[in-house]
Amino acid sequence: MRGLYRLLGGCLLAAILLSSQATGAAERLPKLVLTGPFAAVSFPLIHMVESGALKDVAETVEFVAWKNPDQLRAMAIDGKMQADFLATPSSVAANLHNRGVRLRLINVSVWGMLWLVSRDANAKTLADFKGREIVMPFRADMPDIIFQTLAEKAGLDPKRDFRLRYVASPFDAMQLMITRRADHVVLSEPGVSMALRKTKSFPVSLIAPELHRSVDLQKEWGRLFNRPPRMPQAGIAVMGRALDNPALVERFQQAYAASLKWCQAAPEACGAMVARHIDILTPEAVADAVRSGQADFVTAREARPELEFFYSRLLERQPQLIGGRLPPDDFYYGGK
Repeated sequence: MRGLYRLLGGCLLAAILLSSQATGAAERLPKLVLTGPFAAVSFPLIHMVESGALKDVAETVEFVAWKNPDQLRAMAIDGKMQADFLATPSSVAANLHNRGVRLRLINVSVWGMLWLVSRDANAKTLADFKGREIVMPFRADMPDIIFQTLAEKAGLDPKRDFRLRYVASPFDAMQLMITRRADHVVLSEPGVSMALRKTKSFPVSLIAPELHRSVDLQKEWGRLFNRPPRMPQAGIAVMGRALDNPALVERFQQAYAASLKWCQAAPEACGAMVARHIDILTPEAVADAVRSGQADFVTAREARPELEFFYSRLLERQPQLIGGRLPPDDFYYGGK
């Protein structure tokens, strides 16, 4: 009889445990906030919201856009950002972590989005632009530092061999090109595709110049440093309450990787989706950007060797860009 009681008691305990686990699994967070720029790294986030990819873990999932790296830094450092997952340039993530912001990088997905766009169809290398004016958005930020690093590696003096004209944003740079007030500009996607599409559209095409993708800065990186033709430019960081929820981070990683694949497989549908959320982008330009960019989901731990090489080059030229030092071990989510 005692054996029977023990058996019944064990069954009852197991049922209680299973019931509590099921209840816990069904509990969802009231809200998840995903934030990012008007750029390719954010496209999967928008798809995750539209497709309900995380409806099993949160009642509401919201995408909030930030406009420039300075706004992002200010929001994070001032503690005003309520985001759980943050799409960010990899340099900004390192900078924030090194300045004491509680976040960790969980993946890198954007490996190629920087181009030198020109009115000159015959200019194909950085040396071809010697002595010319080049418009550059975000002075002393990542596009500028990468351009100067590559120029110097190619045996050029970035300050003497080029006339760098700095503007506040990629939109300002693009407008100068379209209105024929600039001939060459460094842009990232989807800005490149926006500029190329806009100059071919009527009636803008009547006054706009013909533009060309001139120098692929990713290919120059690979050629000059004898590495693969890609750079770990942007990815996702986890912060706030989500940082203490490993199951949530893993679930997010799965959903982000799946949404990134969807964007790559359906660029037109991705373009239409993004344009519904970001009115300054057109569906056609987004689709072009998806086709031309290098997207690849790599966990932060797996990407660490490429990130550290990339960070080391930035550190040599502009230490404050990543907070004055290489990020420590705990910056890379999943690393030891």
